Amino acid sequence: MSTRAHRMPFGATVQAQGVDFALWAPSAETVVLEHGVAGGETASRPMTRDGQGWHRLSVAGAGHGDSYSYRLPGGTRVPDPASRFNPDDVHGPSVVMDPKRFEWTDDAWRGRPWEEAVVYELHVGTFTEEGSFRAARERLGALAELGITAIELMPLADFPGQRNWGYDGVLPFAPDAAYGAPDDLKALVDTAHSLGLMVLLDVVYNHFGPEGNYLHAYCPEFFNPGHQTPWGCAINFDGPGSRTVRDFFIHNALYWMEEFRFDGLRMDAIHAIHDETRPHIVREIREALDAGPARERLVHLVLENDANQASMLMRDGRGLPVAGTAQWNDDLHHAVHVLATGERDGYYADYADDPVCRFALALAEGFIYQGQPSAFRHGERRGEPSTRLPPQAFVSFLQTHDQVGNRAFGERIHALGDPVLVRAAMACLLLSPHVPMLFMGDEFAASTPFQYFCDFGLELAAAVSEGRRSEFGGFAAFADEAARARIPDPNADATFLASKLHWRERGTRAHFSRFNEVQQLLDLRHRLIVPRLAGMAGAGIYRCENDMLQVQWDLGPDKDEGAPPMRLHMLAHFGVQPAPCIEMPPGEVIYSDGAQGHEGAQQLARGAVHVTLEAVHGG
Repeated sequence: MSTRAHRMPFGATVQAQGVDFALWAPSAETVVLEHGVAGGETASRPMTRDGQGWHRLSVAGAGHGDSYSYRLPGGTRVPDPASRFNPDDVHGPSVVMDPKRFEWTDDAWRGRPWEEAVVYELHVGTFTEEGSFRAARERLGALAELGITAIELMPLADFPGQRNWGYDGVLPFAPDAAYGAPDDLKALVDTAHSLGLMVLLDVVYNHFGPEGNYLHAYCPEFFNPGHQTPWGCAINFDGPGSRTVRDFFIHNALYWMEEFRFDGLRMDAIHAIHDETRPHIVREIREALDAGPARERLVHLVLENDANQASMLMRDGRGLPVAGTAQWNDDLHHAVHVLATGERDGYYADYADDPVCRFALALAEGFIYQGQPSAFRHGERRGEPSTRLPPQAFVSFLQTHDQVGNRAFGERIHALGDPVLVRAAMACLLLSPHVPMLFMGDEFAASTPFQYFCDFGLELAAAVSEGRRSEFGGFAAFADEAARARIPDPNADATFLASKLHWRERGTRAHFSRFNEVQQLLDLRHRLIVPRLAGMAGAGIYRCENDMLQVQWDLGPDKDEGAPPMRLHMLAHFGVQPAPCIEMPPGEVIYSDGAQGHEGAQQLARGAVHVTLEAVHGG
């Protein structure tokens, strides 16, 4: 057993004789520490300010469990922006945490190579009926048995109220108390490691939420008015005082990786991070991880980046990422969504001309938009060439919290799309060399939606509810007020409760067939494909015609000396009518569904998927 703690210049640090408190607030001439002991009175102690805007105070006898807040010159009391725990929500006092009180049992854990990743995105509050770290921990064994190798937790940073997707967090070091205490989260990670599961955390470094962010009141240096975002002034990554701000987020990344033993981070919307300095904050975080936790175990950095910057995913001479390990591949999702549902509104219009061929391109090369003009973006060019990247640089999926929850009613793709085509797309995804990701409930075609929910104060809640309904006013289905009124209220408790998974469904006849298929596909993936993924150097080759796609990838070198290199072939038919007289790809058949015949040319049924592994002799 061992203990873990990340030392940082921010927040409350437990020492042998007491606690050191540190707050960076250059615009505040004075700050008073309000320190309370459990069951006792609160004491007010002036802090000492230095020339760099740091306010510090060491309190002898203070310790784990003590509450504290900072009183500003105008009398306002604010929590610590680097609070490790805020049990009374974002407006209440912070609590001193001694991370060394938790004993880890995973000393032998060294992580897993990225090519082994099968990611499962989950929201702690809706993943189980209880909606807690402890309840989620009890489900980890079932995910490992399914074939999942990594879980990705949607953001946990303390948010206002009792329910939120997590993208409105304002205390980025404090796991939200609605899910449990920090030690409960550590126990979840510890258990996951014992089951061979990596744990990734979604972090938001592009904005703070609209309620409970007090930094504007006493530390305007945290923001750069020279860059405007949908959330107001951008976080200051490149203006005066930005060094301390950059350090705040670098330490946040290290804190989650070192103190909570996460195996990686998923960085939300890095295209919304304004940073004109070099190195970019994403690269600086990567460098800090490489110099820290990556020296003793494998750690991964996954990006969300609407700009499709392949340069953020490049590998160095040793094949290691220079910044992002991988990126969420929205392009592949959008092509599949059009293919399966026929929807063409909004950004789906960019994929509507030939969704099967675009799906093939995404499977082969990762990005669909690699510098081409986007009609949805009024001709703006989007993306960079991605053919030099290995397929494992792309986390691909049929749906995520975004594409489900940002629909008016939160419907999942299997509730919207043609079931035959959704099933075929799932087989293509899970048997491709990409890193596949399931959104919680995908594996058993959950009937529950995943709707947008939050729990803001009354005034903001009303504005969010009205804004949500106005947002859909441009769609024909919601043109009249009565139709918009049916859109669930994000602040209603019922909206949150409707989004909770019903685990009993997994064992029912209607859902078990999907579960069984996913489990069998993942078993094939782990046995026959994953061992050959390491060392893949670049893109695949594709062709498509008549709603049928063919993709081939040259896999990495086999671990067995003398074994020939292997090529993975995938053939899939998405047309309305069966395709006759199709020449089958060479190699050993590892999966075939919907292909009729025995030798040579065969007929492919609608939704057929045929996958082979070919030994390539003679170079």
